[in-house]
Amino acid sequence: MRPTCAIRCLAIVLGIEVAFTSISTQRTRAAEPRVFILDAAQLHVAREMLRAGDKVLAPALEQLQRDADAALDAGPFSVVNKDLIPPSGDKHDYLSLAPYWWPDPKSPTGLPYIRRDGERNPEIYKIRNRLDLGEFADAVDTLSLAYYFTADERYADRAALLVRTWFLDPATRMNPNLRFGQGIPGINTGRGVGLIETRMFARVVDSIGLIENSAAWTGEDQRGMRAWFEEFLDWMLESDHGREEAARQNNHGTYYDVQVASFALFLDKRGLAAKVLRDVGDKRIAVQVAPDGRQPLELARTKAWSYSVGNLAGLMTLARLAEHVDVDLWNFKSQDGASIRAAIDFLAPFATQERKWTYQQMGGFDAELLRSLLYKAAVKYPDANYRENLSRLPKRNAASRANLLLSPLDPVSQLHKR
Repeated sequence: MRPTCAIRCLAIVLGIEVAFTSISTQRTRAAEPRVFILDAAQLHVAREMLRAGDKVLAPALEQLQRDADAALDAGPFSVVNKDLIPPSGDKHDYLSLAPYWWPDPKSPTGLPYIRRDGERNPEIYKIRNRLDLGEFADAVDTLSLAYYFTADERYADRAALLVRTWFLDPATRMNPNLRFGQGIPGINTGRGVGLIETRMFARVVDSIGLIENSAAWTGEDQRGMRAWFEEFLDWMLESDHGREEAARQNNHGTYYDVQVASFALFLDKRGLAAKVLRDVGDKRIAVQVAPDGRQPLELARTKAWSYSVGNLAGLMTLARLAEHVDVDLWNFKSQDGASIRAAIDFLAPFATQERKWTYQQMGGFDAELLRSLLYKAAVKYPDANYRENLSRLPKRNAASRANLLLSPLDPVSQLHKR
């Protein structure tokens, strides 16, 4: 559906008047944030609707503001906040342990550790870097979105402080490498798979785009972040760890590509982003997805549902990023029929309880994991039955942040929510 048509339909659904001249295809690019995974047009429309007095999106904005008010006290977070020193001797190096590796009970020292897939060793939480990275990304995400929708400089001020602390301040910054991510005691001090943890940096890139026009974000900040990601991207492309992760065929390879493409777009390296994204069809989708939509490498895990949904989310993120370089991954299909759409079709009946999940899923089955992906599918593939699938799921909470991120160009989601 074309944006202008979708907006008009949504206005009819909501019973509100919208100034179409300000939110139509005639709007200037300057009115939209420089984001790559988030949809700038959807964010812009949602903000304009709220400014016009929309009541349906209001609960989501109110909840976002409550979350942002709480995030004003979050952090600041830094990789130097850890007791264990990395093998380099430099606290500025990120450090984490492999989550599914445990002491060997047959060994007097417990070394070398052994793998128990799906079972998290609580020892990983003794090193704060992994936890702090997640909390940092969540806080910056919340604060930057709240700033975009409200123009409240308090939110931009805090988001900017958190970003500077993690990346730029000489006393607290993270070195732009991941040499010591997901190390295994007794085996190694770090692995390429540790890069799965920095997939959150792609969200930070979008957060910067949401606050870059605020008074809190300076030209020096922007130059500093470009320099940091330039060095980190080079490390990803050239280091042994980076190349190891790029070669992995499961979700790790997917999220490696998400990071490279996102960082390349942020750095205006359109050629690099286009190359990576053009290869996704044959290198990721055709390899990871069977013709019937199964993802065998994810189904082999002890949390097969979580990993299948997670990898599909990564593939759909790559399809979103590919839109920026005129590559269509949404409709890619390999010679034997592998596609994003096939992967969605395989998982959807389990979310709607038409079929029972028979693969292993430690920790329980959560159909809600697929909801946002089904919403995106309903927009990208309007000829399919994804809208009907959504009607079989519990209605989305009116205060859900997803209403701000996914709904504005999708009147069907609003109808389903009412």
